[in-house]
Amino acid sequence: MKDGQSAADSKQVRVAIAQCAPIYLDIHASLAKALDLIQQAAKRGAQIVAFGETWLPGYPAWLDVCPGAALWENASAKDVFARLRSNSIVVPGDEVKALREAARDLKIAIVIGVNERVDSGPGSGTLYNSLLTISEDGQLGNHHRKLVPTYTERLVWGNGDGRGLEAVPTSAGRVGGLICWEHWMPLARMAMHNSGEHIHVAVWPTVHELHQLASRHYAFEGRCFVLAVGLMMAAEDLPRELREGAALQSGDNEWIEHEAARLLARTLGMSLILCSTARNSSFQIWI
Repeated sequence: MKDGQSAADSKQVRVAIAQCAPIYLDIHASLAKALDLIQQAAKRGAQIVAFGETWLPGYPAWLDVCPGAALWENASAKDVFARLRSNSIVVPGDEVKALREAARDLKIAIVIGVNERVDSGPGSGTLYNSLLTISEDGQLGNHHRKLVPTYTERLVWGNGDGRGLEAVPTSAGRVGGLICWEHWMPLARMAMHNSGEHIHVAVWPTVHELHQLASRHYAFEGRCFVLAVGLMMAAEDLPRELREGAALQSGDNEWIEHEAARLLARTLGMSLILCSTARNSSFQIWI
């Protein structure tokens, strides 16, 4: 411990980032995979494990790369949306219960992006891009819905609200999170900074250079650690109904998402990235 540091400031925390694709648009298989990854992270000593934007059961990338996905009366697009809806989760619901039980049994905090479906009450029939934070005692500490879906995302998700703009206590410290372009919203950032984050989970569909820049800026501005968590998605996971003519860049025949995640996975051959952090120190990475 350095002179002038408190015990809390010098606390070592091990965290895990899941760099592994879900089973696309299959909620049951994706949940099973998530639970396995959570168990792996816990066995390797992680106190918190983070998954990317709408990891359960995958990001609707077809909106950006598949021609005709937004055309009026597109029967294929309707079928794909129906599949997304039926594989989205209810909060609270069976999937959330399973995640809470895993967090409690393994003594690990979980931050995971989900496609949320509202079946009754306010917002009934709406899908939301949501971020769940579950503490190591199995409590659903925070349930945040993306404030404003970005561009084409508005074809599938509704607008959220500010109730989830807060950090919650975990064994790893106070943990908060924002979703993708919310990191460009000054007042959303201010609300999170005011909540006293120690660790911020920035979830993205891809962590390319601009998103890395936004994540680093958030750490500088908020005086906290930031986990920038993207997704992985194989081109073959595009819905078969919309795959023909998909606008993939050169070299993307294998992967659509996501440059940073792809590089790490191919180079290291691992599905979990483990980091140990301490206040006033830099990240160290173990594989």
